[in-house]
Amino acid sequence: MTKTYTKYRTRISVLAGFVIISWSGLCIRLFHVQILNGHQYQSTLLLQSQKKQKIYANRGNIYDRDSRALTRNIIHYTLSVNPSNVLDKYGLAKAVSNRTGNPIEKYLNKLQSQSSFEYLERNLQKETLGTLETTPFKGLKIERNYRRQYPHKEIAAQILGYTNFDDDGISGIEKDFNNYLKGKQGWIYKTKGWSGKVQHKSGMPFQKPINGNNIQLTIDLEYQSILEEELIRRQLETDAISATGIIMDPQTGEIFAMASTPSFDNNSFYESNPNYHRIRSITDQFEPGSTYKVVSVISSLLKNKIRLDDEFNCENGEYNYYNISVRDHKKHSILTTSQIIHFSSNIGIIKMMEKVGPKTLYNISRDLGFGSKTGISLNGEVAGKLNPFQKWSSVSLGQIAMGHEVGVTALQLATAYSAIANGGYLVKPTVVKQIMDQNNNIIHTENPVIIRQVADEKIMTEMRNMLRGVITIGTGRNADIPGWEIAGKTGTAQKWENGEYSNDLFISNFVGFFPYDDPQLLAFIMLDEPKQPFHWGSEGAAIAFKRIMKRIINMDDYILPPKQKLIKQEYASNIEKLDNHQPRLTTKPSLPLELSTVLKYTNKLEVPELRGLSMRKAMNILNEMGFDFKLKGNGIVAWQSPGPGAIVDKETVCNIGLK
Repeated sequence: MTKTYTKYRTRISVLAGFVIISWSGLCIRLFHVQILNGHQYQSTLLLQSQKKQKIYANRGNIYDRDSRALTRNIIHYTLSVNPSNVLDKYGLAKAVSNRTGNPIEKYLNKLQSQSSFEYLERNLQKETLGTLETTPFKGLKIERNYRRQYPHKEIAAQILGYTNFDDDGISGIEKDFNNYLKGKQGWIYKTKGWSGKVQHKSGMPFQKPINGNNIQLTIDLEYQSILEEELIRRQLETDAISATGIIMDPQTGEIFAMASTPSFDNNSFYESNPNYHRIRSITDQFEPGSTYKVVSVISSLLKNKIRLDDEFNCENGEYNYYNISVRDHKKHSILTTSQIIHFSSNIGIIKMMEKVGPKTLYNISRDLGFGSKTGISLNGEVAGKLNPFQKWSSVSLGQIAMGHEVGVTALQLATAYSAIANGGYLVKPTVVKQIMDQNNNIIHTENPVIIRQVADEKIMTEMRNMLRGVITIGTGRNADIPGWEIAGKTGTAQKWENGEYSNDLFISNFVGFFPYDDPQLLAFIMLDEPKQPFHWGSEGAAIAFKRIMKRIINMDDYILPPKQKLIKQEYASNIEKLDNHQPRLTTKPSLPLELSTVLKYTNKLEVPELRGLSMRKAMNILNEMGFDFKLKGNGIVAWQSPGPGAIVDKETVCNIGLK
């Protein structure tokens, strides 16, 4: 050993030992980091260098039966912060306040919160956001999302419902079909560079979002608009607290419009009364009054207990039924079965049902859907009230026959009348037509469903004739539309208040359809607590029905008028002279007018009623009947020459004045 080594040996040994120990410690630490806790540190590294970002799915839209959009998804921005990370709290609060118009204190309170997360604003439009998106505020997070918007505002608001800030449906179709509409969100991993910028690189994992499905309703936007406009108009005219209406196809059960007023705007539902949000047609039950009398008559006819020409003593308008006094709104002595419905006699219907009995009335009521849910694909429907007949009191038979002691919904009543209109079949009402994915593949369809046959065609034909008489000679004259053969029934019901029937609070309702022999449309209208004299079904609801149907007839060219009679009865003698193999004038032709053999034997036609129709509808009718015509002016038919009902030659030119 050299003297130098000997001199520094101690130092060298210490230094070497230190190096060996350090390397050993480092190796142990590396083993600990990479082997024992490698997964933990790898996860920490990924959290610091990578970010998993959600990709929100587009919510499916809702359309009417003609594929017109009832909902939209619009881009909006969400501002959020971790207050502890924001350096310039006052500057950020002022910047947001300047753009939203809200007080600066609102944002300062949130920025001074002890919470680790706060929303500053949600659902901001790009115009409101402005340059804030490019202004560097440390700690501010700006997210771009989609928000639900309802372009038609109040129209169909109760049916559509609305979504919350998280785009989840919380009312109406939006809630009941949320799983179909919402879709499934995706995700994507992005890397964070040294500068803090986050970006996606190829090869990084991602999952595409699955957009929600679209729903097509049976609702017709134009029908719905007309219904709501006329309901609120009539509600205001009669000073009623609310109005409810349904328009449907009695053959299939498809609902074209359903609404109640007052309504609300889905876009700002939180600013409206929650009582306006529910679908009253399925959630609210009421005593219908005289519109329920058809159930009594069907019960009587079905069991052959009475005939249409049977007569009943209506006691000149006043009758003591057990311990209650029953009155008719007009005095009648003797009325037939049909006349009892025409003039809506309470006394007559009670005496009729005394021949039938409670069990039959109860069973037919159940067959027509009362006391049970209709099965419509909307949540919140109630079954109404119909006690088992074993629990009826001595006066229940008469009370229920008149439409008291029974609770029904608007939809139940409309569906029951649909059975009369379509020949005896109780159909399931539908509001959803089909559900489609984003590629327009149909994944669900609601087809017409017949629940049961209530009665045969013969009985229901007699009922339709009876209801036609209500319009022509009875209580429903205010619902008549010349040329369209309306059939229907008025109803006036006292409301139950403080343990007794009120003499001041009423339900005015009307159910009607047309044409009565082959119904295309059916509508139910109800006014809740209208002022007198609009509390009568004939003075309140019937007028709203007429206005609604007239507007729809003028608007929808697919609605066909009833087959026009070729000539009046006085011309029958000319046809009767033909041999027996030729058709008689009194026989209704089964072929369209232009193909009917009756036209071979007469040169006469009856001029149809055109006043109030649109130009296109009037032209379609005249063309179908083979008339030549001249038009003057624009708009709606104001006058016509020859007048409606005139018997003219085929060559006659009809002059039509439009205004």
